[in-house]
Amino acid sequence: MPRVRKGAATRRARKRIMKAMAGSRGQVGFQYRLAKEGLVRSQVYARIGRRQKKRQFRGMWVIRLNAACQQRGIRYSQFIHGCKKANIELNRKMLSEIAIAEPAAFDRIVEKVRASL
Repeated sequence: MPRVRKGAATRRARKRIMKAMAGSRGQVGFQYRLAKEGLVRSQVYARIGRRQKKRQFRGMWVIRLNAACQQRGIRYSQFIHGCKKANIELNRKMLSEIAIAEPAAFDRIVEKVRASL
């Protein structure tokens, strides 16, 4: 059986890696060996970033809610505790959106929370 040379497949694989690293600074964008390592690192950072994004958004919602609660004279921790007692099952994202877009509705939620406390 003759020996198979994988010229076309190797070239496609190299092109795919080099295309993914196009625009990178320094030799990582030009040298195949460095591009391979750089691609692995970039994928690791991308995965880490996807996890961090969830954390950062939750933190932003909490900050917004805290500001909205302070304007209405209630602490954030009391507000969340009151929401649980009043069976208000809205998550922090929805509560912060309501606080920004519908202040009157958020006022009604705060009144229900105060009544449950």
